Amino acid sequence: MAFKTDIEIAREAKKKPIMEIGQKLGIPSEHLLPYGHDKAKVSQEFIKSLSGKPDGKLVLVTAINPTPAGEGKTTTTVGLGDGLNRIGKKAVICIREASLGPNFGMKGGAAGGGMAQVVPMEEMNLHFTGDFHAITSAHNLLSAMIDNHIYWGNELAIDERRIVWRRVMDMNDRALRDIVVNLGGVANGFPRQTGFDITVASEVMAILCLSNDLEDLQKRLGDIVVAYTREKKPIYCRDIKADGAMTVLLKDAMQPNLVQTLENNPAFVHGGPFANIAHGCNSVIATKTALKLGEYVVTEAGFGADLGAEKFFDIKCRKAGLKPAAAVIVATVRAMKMNGGVAKADLGAENVEAVQKGCPNLGRHIANVKSFGVPVVVAINHFYSDTDAEVAAVKAYVAEQGAEAILCKHWAQGSAGIEDLANAVVKLAESGASTFAPLYPDEMPLFQKVETIAKRIYHADEVLADKSIRDQLKAWEAAGYGNLPICMAKTQYSFTTDPNVRGAPTGHSVPVREVRLSAGAGFIVVICGEIMTMPGLPKVPSAEVIRLNDQGHVEGLF
Repeated sequence: MAFKTDIEIAREAKKKPIMEIGQKLGIPSEHLLPYGHDKAKVSQEFIKSLSGKPDGKLVLVTAINPTPAGEGKTTTTVGLGDGLNRIGKKAVICIREASLGPNFGMKGGAAGGGMAQVVPMEEMNLHFTGDFHAITSAHNLLSAMIDNHIYWGNELAIDERRIVWRRVMDMNDRALRDIVVNLGGVANGFPRQTGFDITVASEVMAILCLSNDLEDLQKRLGDIVVAYTREKKPIYCRDIKADGAMTVLLKDAMQPNLVQTLENNPAFVHGGPFANIAHGCNSVIATKTALKLGEYVVTEAGFGADLGAEKFFDIKCRKAGLKPAAAVIVATVRAMKMNGGVAKADLGAENVEAVQKGCPNLGRHIANVKSFGVPVVVAINHFYSDTDAEVAAVKAYVAEQGAEAILCKHWAQGSAGIEDLANAVVKLAESGASTFAPLYPDEMPLFQKVETIAKRIYHADEVLADKSIRDQLKAWEAAGYGNLPICMAKTQYSFTTDPNVRGAPTGHSVPVREVRLSAGAGFIVVICGEIMTMPGLPKVPSAEVIRLNDQGHVEGLF
């Protein structure tokens, strides 16, 4: 069976001028800063003018743990937004921007798929409006100013062994994880060890995505802890006097990006922290703006619900005062079979038993999301190889968990294939059933917060952490950071820290390797297992096949 590729479909899109998409939301053209004809930024002035308007209903799209079989979370987010518009609701989509690292690594580009996509697809995956470059530049300006301060006399008495601010770039490059800088003699400064993270793991990225406006942004940037003195006194970004210049670099990047779906519905694509090593949600400013402009806002959180949804609820919603009305958990029959032990090559054959065996992974995500007080519906993202018996098995299992599973055919049919889910989401959201509350209170001790996530969300028996890590957490509590939420950096493929363990495991341990204070963003990063904040490229990276063809079109990215 021959299907058009995502990029072929995207190139055939009948896009409307971005000013028309803005008009749909009531955004005057003078408040749209166009980047070409099909994307624009929304002015801070207009966003401020919305403050008195009521909010629409917020719907989170999350998923089971990702498998090589594919789940289609972004595709379902886009499809649901189109579906809600189709049934007469004024809906806005909010998703993250793509990182160049995974695009040229193993993931490839993505902005949905099939007939449920956001366009322009190529630009969204390659530079877009330059937000990530601005974040990279602002981050590295601070790095440069720290080394420069030490070179010119170190007035702040920074202990060069205790500089915690690394550098970033938006590319996968394992060679830069641990490096030595300032080599080459007196003229180049004092040699020291440091390293690079990927831009989407930068605290500047997290800060941009959690800030309400430019004033809030500059305050948060100033709050970044960059180093310590020999007496372990913290040195802040504002001490280095970098916060003002960083804000200037981020001025345009703070404005949300407006684009459209294939069906010409509005979508904000803004911010993009990784979900396994950062908090994995689009920007607060985009989400809050969308809530003022639409009856429904459909947003996604990265990877499975154990990472994305937990961080969305415990970090983004807590910090921004958001109250989600409903959640959608995306699953596929293929992924259930894979969780049930079927190899990728054999997923096309009917295997109801494997579907049933793999469903507990979905069941745990349903229970976890419900534990936040948010009502849940399951979207079965349809593949042409799915059989009626396999779909029925998933529906029956979900019904046993006290939820409903709905077959969705938006990939092939666009909004027409997802009307049932749209109606179910409206029913859930308008029922007032959501009693949302974060998993733990602000005042809970930091290590207890880590244990709460590990035990209640991952179903682990224990958290393994050296005395040095526990002491560091206690020191941050003593310094006034005890009320911060936790951002777990963990593999996305499993409830455990072992990416090869599928299903719904119990009786495992969560080893903590390192903790990092993100004082500006307002959370503690807890790095578990073998997770890396600077990914490497695979043996055969996507970059090897990405090129321009004879028509000047990008090939190999999708």
